[in-house]
Amino acid sequence: MQGLNPKRMEKMTMAGEQLIPTGAALAGHPTLGRNTSSANEDSTMSTTTSAAPVSLEQETNPWLAQAARFDEAARRLNLDAGLWKVLRYPAREIIVHIPVAMDDGSMEIFTGYRVQHSFSRGPCKGGIRYGLDVSLDEVRALASWMTWKCAVVNIPFGGAKGGVICDPKKMSTGELERMTRRYTASLIEFIGPEKDVPAPDMNTNEQTMAWIMDTYSMHMGQTMTSVVTGKPISLGGSRGRREATGRGISVCVDQALKHLNMYPVETSVIIQGFGNVGSHTARFLWDKGYRVIGIGEFDGALYNPSGIDISELLEHTARTGAIHGFSGAQPFDKDAILTQPCDVLIPAATENVITSRNAADLKCRILCEGANGPTTPVADGILAEKGVFIIPDILANAGGVTTSYFEWVQDRMGYFWTEDEVNQRLDRIMIDSFNDVLQYSIAHNVNNRIAAYMLAIDRVAHTTQQRGIYA
Repeated sequence: MQGLNPKRMEKMTMAGEQLIPTGAALAGHPTLGRNTSSANEDSTMSTTTSAAPVSLEQETNPWLAQAARFDEAARRLNLDAGLWKVLRYPAREIIVHIPVAMDDGSMEIFTGYRVQHSFSRGPCKGGIRYGLDVSLDEVRALASWMTWKCAVVNIPFGGAKGGVICDPKKMSTGELERMTRRYTASLIEFIGPEKDVPAPDMNTNEQTMAWIMDTYSMHMGQTMTSVVTGKPISLGGSRGRREATGRGISVCVDQALKHLNMYPVETSVIIQGFGNVGSHTARFLWDKGYRVIGIGEFDGALYNPSGIDISELLEHTARTGAIHGFSGAQPFDKDAILTQPCDVLIPAATENVITSRNAADLKCRILCEGANGPTTPVADGILAEKGVFIIPDILANAGGVTTSYFEWVQDRMGYFWTEDEVNQRLDRIMIDSFNDVLQYSIAHNVNNRIAAYMLAIDRVAHTTQQRGIYA
């Protein structure tokens, strides 16, 4: 990996795990994009162009993507060179190799990661994902995004992320439980309510969090519900947590419409992804009067220019487990759905769905990033030229971590709020954060994404500077 000085990546082997401190000196990650010109405040876009041609593999590397945005924001902030080095890299990266007894009697070894990016503002916070494409670069990028996301909404966490390389669709419930518990045990000294608080992510859920909470509690000798968030309500979970990311996205779209003098009943929406985030986003927007005309999934899409009845689609997917066969819309190509004309496009699935290959074909006025890292830095430049109003991921999907913060607070005080109280607090934070980013964008004449990074980096840098560097 570029940018990490191998001479300073000391590896310490501890019971089958590698603990890798990453206090590397600032080195040469290529900056994929630079803001070089500005547009009016309605588009709040500055053109981001690539300084040199990059391959698609470089363009879609999540670590390089976040580094490009970080460097641009840090440069515009005139960030102190020392703080630049401190904030650019994770504080800690942990690699674990997990032995798991499989149902057929065989033994498999799974590789897992936990990256803790920043402790400056409080405990680390971030999800755990399971998948065959999990990589250290992806996890360290997601951990850094979590730092900036928490700072954008001004909650007292730093960023972390975890993942295990596996195919959860081919594993039994028992195998997943054994893998999750061993993964937790391998991280036991690095996680905790005051250290690092995991949450669900792709292919993990409330049950996964219950296993982690129970494993941690067994090691601590007492029930510690605040070690994770996204738990079942019966085990200390928060009301409203499951729907929080989708709710926060809908609030951001509402605020963008107000800024652009648009109205929900006149606004068409296409959503890519119909999992937890996409489905709840669709329901909230549909309830508010938006016309949801397209839904994309990994294996197909639906399209109806007159609007899809989301309540009927949710009933269909609950019954069949997929969007296919729904009579209220026509089947559509999963890639082509992204480039259909709409007012709001919401990628709510995975990273790197909007790249240099398709950005010029997008026909939306607003791009609201429900997923983490759905747009590459090179695509940013193309969208800037088109005048697309972007609500960046570190703002748009921060509703999940905000309500996770509420869950952590409720667990620690042993008193739980009503769903209305949770939602009111979430709405207020999302509205305030949207306005903070928008005003930062206007004041500094930068696009919304760079404004969000500048705001977040400024907050983390200020705290880091106040604390000083322990040595």
